[in-house]
Amino acid sequence: MGLLQMFAPSRPPAASFAEARVGYAIGDIHGRADLLVRMFELLEARAEADKREGGEPIVVFLGDYIDRGPNSRAVLDLLIESRPRGFERHYLKGNHEAAMLSFLNEPLTNRAWVVHGGAETLVSYGIKPPPSIGTDDQVWLDVAEKLKAALPQAHMDFIQGLERYVVLGDYAFVHAGIDAARSMEEQTDGDLLWIRERFLTSRKRFSHRIVHGHTPSAEPYADQRRIGVDTGAYASGTLSAVRLEGIEDSFVSVSEPTSKPSRS
Repeated sequence: MGLLQMFAPSRPPAASFAEARVGYAIGDIHGRADLLVRMFELLEARAEADKREGGEPIVVFLGDYIDRGPNSRAVLDLLIESRPRGFERHYLKGNHEAAMLSFLNEPLTNRAWVVHGGAETLVSYGIKPPPSIGTDDQVWLDVAEKLKAALPQAHMDFIQGLERYVVLGDYAFVHAGIDAARSMEEQTDGDLLWIRERFLTSRKRFSHRIVHGHTPSAEPYADQRRIGVDTGAYASGTLSAVRLEGIEDSFVSVSEPTSKPSRS
């Protein structure tokens, strides 16, 4: 009788971050300048301790800086201030930045941007949004021209210069996700910026461990294939990030202060 042999199921090796570096990836900010300041303060307090032989720590912003929340303009002001200090910084484009650029280029065919969070961005620049999608075309054209005039050149330069994705070690950082059938170089903007269920439910092995935002959840998510750090900051009051070093990952979050009832 032959010997019965038992084999453990094969598993891919654990993903490793860039050698001798520490990294962070910050989820969707969506106009929450108050939470972004808190995240800057948290990371800057860690910057010196997170230096390694390979260099200063790295932070990747995963996109969706604008829309939905109350202060998109202030978020962009903060991002172009070269903070958090003591970090190498990378900024990805989110679908909301892409939607705003599309609205500026062709407002009549991209007016849905205002319904899906762009109204709050317009208000942050002192512009009154049109009352409805069906508002007269000239009103929409006027709003687009007002936004072009109100946008500081530094804001436009920042948005137009955003990266599509970043690869660091065995990790790929994207806004929304990837198409598992394509290499990173072959990913389309449609997938990098907008994909959701087809990426989240895929069982195919990815070329990298994917770090993404775009799909909000009550808490950050991690498995061997992906890490999601969008905790719906504009609504939840919590902005989250993942910290990566070697094969280790952990989460950090900042939240708005909870008001305490006054004593009588």
